[in-house]
Amino acid sequence: MSDEAAGSSRRDFLTGRAVQRSVEQVGECIADELVDAARQAPVASETVQLGKQAMACDFDVILNPGQPGAIRPASDALDVIDLLEDQMSVYREHSELSQLNRRAADEPVEVEAELYALLRRAETISRQTEGGFDPTAGPIVDLWRRCKAAGRAPSEAEVQVALDIVGLQYVSFDDEQRTVRFSKPGVELNLNSIGKGYALDKAAEVLTDNGVNDWLFHGGHSSLLARGSHGGLGGWPVGIRNPLFPDQRLGTILLKDCGMSSSGSGVQYFRHGGKRYGHILDPRSGWPVESMLSVTVLAPTAALADALSTAFFVVGLEKAAQYCHNETGVSALLIPPPAHGRRLEPVNIGMDDDILFLTPEDNPA
Repeated sequence: MSDEAAGSSRRDFLTGRAVQRSVEQVGECIADELVDAARQAPVASETVQLGKQAMACDFDVILNPGQPGAIRPASDALDVIDLLEDQMSVYREHSELSQLNRRAADEPVEVEAELYALLRRAETISRQTEGGFDPTAGPIVDLWRRCKAAGRAPSEAEVQVALDIVGLQYVSFDDEQRTVRFSKPGVELNLNSIGKGYALDKAAEVLTDNGVNDWLFHGGHSSLLARGSHGGLGGWPVGIRNPLFPDQRLGTILLKDCGMSSSGSGVQYFRHGGKRYGHILDPRSGWPVESMLSVTVLAPTAALADALSTAFFVVGLEKAAQYCHNETGVSALLIPPPAHGRRLEPVNIGMDDDILFLTPEDNPA
């Protein structure tokens, strides 16, 4: 897009013309996840949607119509995501995290305060989930990405080489100096499994600070954060995809004042040698997880929901239930592969019946 076109688009956006176009969107358009659910499930109505691309996905702020004072804060909130991507992306050589990864095997590296706090939070979640979530798993992810592009699966030897530089035992934190040091060359920190949620949390602070109280914010449709309510429903209705048939819904969650994240193997996978490989890897073994189809987590922050949806996918039902029991405000819906036929048996860990709507019609036998 040219600078002139971009400027025109932003002027339209801030003066209300773009809002008028957006307000015509209803129901199923919200976040590509919000569904026009039938029966007892809540139904979406008109919305105003503002969005941009960042972190290799679409970010959208979804508002109730009739809030003209919310438009500029929503635009400013979206701009925050660019700044965070420039700090956290391992795909940008100049980013602070990329510089940390290049230097930390040679010397302690001082880290900006909020990024340091996020890395420490990632370490804590990794420890609490017994390694189901691991911010050092980048070498394993890169190996599988290269092998997928080459149309093959990695060998056991290749997996082991990658695993040799995976693990937080190779990362040292100095809270007093706010530095990070690696004890082994090749180790790296990667925030892909928590970064989108963290970006939502930080960007949403702009909305809250400006008195915007009712909104749904999503990154890539799988990471969400909601405040307030929509259409008098007491929350924002968000659809849950069927992991066996991703173009169909399995149900609806009424999301309010919390983060939500979904992880699943129904869309991203590849086949080789007659075997199907999912994209969610167990950082402890280096191989794709086969014991789960999808996980949806609700948590106080989008960052925590993001990390836990990946972790619960890896560690399974028992460990997920244990975590939810011990941590206030965390609940989950886990869907293992069906035992027989195509009928799914979702396992609800702590989600209240008044926010979770699953119906037989959404789950074909």
